[in-house]
Amino acid sequence: MSYKTLLVNAAPSGRSQQVIAYASRLAAAQQAHLVGLASTGLSELVYQYNAAVPGMMLLPEDVSALTGNAQQALDRFQAVAGGLGVSSIEPRLTDDNLLESLVLQSRYSDLVVVGQGEFGVNYPFSAFSPQQLVLHCPRPVVIVPAEGEFRHVAERPLLAWDGGMAACRAIEAALPLLRAAKLVTLAVFNPDEVYGAHGPQPGADMAHFLARHGVRVEVVVREAGDEVGEGLLALAREREADLLVMGCYGHTRFRELLLGGASRSVLRKMHLPVLMAR
Repeated sequence: MSYKTLLVNAAPSGRSQQVIAYASRLAAAQQAHLVGLASTGLSELVYQYNAAVPGMMLLPEDVSALTGNAQQALDRFQAVAGGLGVSSIEPRLTDDNLLESLVLQSRYSDLVVVGQGEFGVNYPFSAFSPQQLVLHCPRPVVIVPAEGEFRHVAERPLLAWDGGMAACRAIEAALPLLRAAKLVTLAVFNPDEVYGAHGPQPGADMAHFLARHGVRVEVVVREAGDEVGEGLLALAREREADLLVMGCYGHTRFRELLLGGASRSVLRKMHLPVLMAR
């Protein structure tokens, strides 16, 4: 099994070129079709204008500017992806809200790639956070940090395993990458915290599952108290990991958004790409 279609946010932002480059390396390694999406945001802007002044029309120069910026972003996407060896490239232009466009188009992709802080073209209405995308997206999401260059794609991934369904989905989604990895670390934090989540040897069952899929894996068991997110990032540095794979929002969404949790902590302080699923 391998990824066949990847979707990347190609809309202008401070890190768009680095995000596109990471998605391109991932697509090239998987020989996958890469879709770059840019949204003009015109539909939402028209809605906002009419909410403020019913019947108000956008000026032609405003429409041209927004469309031109989005098209330039797609031209840049094609240049970056082509330069990094992606053989199948598709630019896609929409007029909808950027978050809604990504969620809709993700249905036809295996994986979505975005940056840690993504925004729309020239106005704040299309701003969105990776948390929002992960919560609403039917596919796994890879989030690229706001700083750093990431030229290696999952050579040394770190898997966060808590025995839960979200973590299980994330690991399953990462299997095409894990099979090609040089070293995979399966991290189990606070194994006695949830009764019945692990067997007598925490991580052993998942390690055997991965081994049967041709994945070479080492199990690391740690205690971290309530700071699992901090522990994961520290272990990622220790193991020189280049990808963190984890489930997102293992508690109720309301509790996670209100109190935080490992997923929220990681998204705030991440220093390596993170593949998340819920």
